[in-house]
Amino acid sequence: MSLSDPRAFLRTLLDAAIAAAAPELVVPCHLPTPPRGRTIIVGAGKAAAAMACAVEAHWPGPLSGLVITRHGYGAPCARIEVIEATHPMPDTAGMAAARRILDLVQGLSADDLVLFLASGGGSALMALPAPGLTLADKQAVTRDLLKSGATIGELNAVRKHLSAIKGGRLAVAAYPARVVTLAISDVAGDDPSVIASGPTVPDPTTFADARAILAKYGIAPPPAIARHLADARDETPKPGDPRLASAHYILVATPRMALDAAATVARAAGVTPLLLSDALEGEAREVALVQAGIARQAAAGRLIVGDRPLPLPAVILTGGEATVTVRGAGKGGPNTEFTLALALALRGHPQIHALAADSDGIDGTEDNAGAAIGPETFGRAAALNLDLASLLANNDSYRAFAALGDLIVIGPTRTNVNDIRAILVMPPS
Repeated sequence: MSLSDPRAFLRTLLDAAIAAAAPELVVPCHLPTPPRGRTIIVGAGKAAAAMACAVEAHWPGPLSGLVITRHGYGAPCARIEVIEATHPMPDTAGMAAARRILDLVQGLSADDLVLFLASGGGSALMALPAPGLTLADKQAVTRDLLKSGATIGELNAVRKHLSAIKGGRLAVAAYPARVVTLAISDVAGDDPSVIASGPTVPDPTTFADARAILAKYGIAPPPAIARHLADARDETPKPGDPRLASAHYILVATPRMALDAAATVARAAGVTPLLLSDALEGEAREVALVQAGIARQAAAGRLIVGDRPLPLPAVILTGGEATVTVRGAGKGGPNTEFTLALALALRGHPQIHALAADSDGIDGTEDNAGAAIGPETFGRAAALNLDLASLLANNDSYRAFAALGDLIVIGPTRTNVNDIRAILVMPPS
């Protein structure tokens, strides 16, 4: 791959990262031993349908089941039913499917197997309110948390305590059947209790944690939710719960695996990869400021790795999940907000190109995965009379990059290992 087209080069890194997490590649080698009894396949997430197809193609015996995925992320399965629902806001289709999943795993024996397919987005897609709560209650809290800048761990800690199926409750319902989870991680640190809100693993968080998170962000929940959290009955199953003793968890793809694949492509092109982190969290615009400083230092030959400056050309790779505290009325997601803030911080630096995209193909709620910038971005924006600073202040990064023609649109990838950020630093000309 030539570096004569830096943007095309960055796109090859993104494509390699996404391909490394393709369900048809990562699922088959981790399938468990078939049971003496029944095999029930259930799952939720943006990769759930593609994972289900991979299971069907490689499973040696009979099976049945149901998985929930986002609209547009379905795949043609023969024996496993696929339900599409909305994301990130839960809807009635996801709620009805979640209830059916809970019904499917009940009444099983120790000879049976429940194979749960978990991936990012599963928490919103498999929404089953706890007794006494409504879907509208959960939608209201989800909406407020999404706008607040809360991390995915905080969001899911609240969701688990408003749910009849998350936070280990699915595995409890399946007891005494053997439960095996195959998971594609989209969270910093690959914590099983956070991925899809951990329906099959013990939950270390509590009702008190959920109340504290809402208080931290100044969120006043609907009265039914406030009562439910204050009452704090029916706590989620905790580590050591005997009903979870036969549950096993396997990470089949992670953000680190995706970034490693991108780094391999970079090395083959003669570009030095610097993998800073696969677990960055924080406000997108603040993460951008930090990474702009690192990129400038690398361009100046002052970024020391080991005992010498980082050799150029180099690409700085990061993963994780940035957040956005919504204060304006614009459109955009964490990756376009990151890229817009990066463009403002770099102000047309002649050596630096960058790309940021969500590996699931959708950044926030728009039709793009992310956006790309280069040395010319700042000047082109000025020529178009685009006030990038005002657009950033209004959380209107989508409009900025739509006007520039720099949105990255790839459509549903049917996997999800979270954000992929790549900053290419070229040698001085």
